[in-house]
Amino acid sequence: MNKNLDKIRSIADYQFGKKVGEKLFPENVTFEFSKRTGRIRFINLNNERLATLRPTDGLLSLSLKAAKNMVENIPGAKIFVMLQNNVSQYIAAGGDVFAVHVIQADDEIHAKDEVIIIDENKQLLAVGRAILSAIEIRAFKIGVAVKVRHGINVKN
Repeated sequence: MNKNLDKIRSIADYQFGKKVGEKLFPENVTFEFSKRTGRIRFINLNNERLATLRPTDGLLSLSLKAAKNMVENIPGAKIFVMLQNNVSQYIAAGGDVFAVHVIQADDEIHAKDEVIIIDENKQLLAVGRAILSAIEIRAFKIGVAVKVRHGINVKN
């Protein structure tokens, strides 16, 4: 039994929906620990970052690799925001999501939640943090709904 893997999977299940942790983090993930605190900081798969465990709230920030995996293999996750295709390039380039462009947002999304942004064809565009809840995103027609952290067309 891997205690660290169980912990990360439990956090993913809480944050993204039941059974997501097991699908997102296979047995062969590796962990990087904080040199200062000794706590889990990064979760990697084949030397590529899947997620970061945020020390501020103990929740996960997803990489584009993890988001792509979730879009393709875990459609039941409760963290998707779907946008109009006409703004796809802007979002993929790292631009923030405005409420007026959102077609659909999973009901479970709350302000400050980690979200995956997809287009109408269910193609990954970006990952970010919701500024508004799903109810607010649907109700508002102005303002930023999601602060994008990584767009698929941004070179780091």
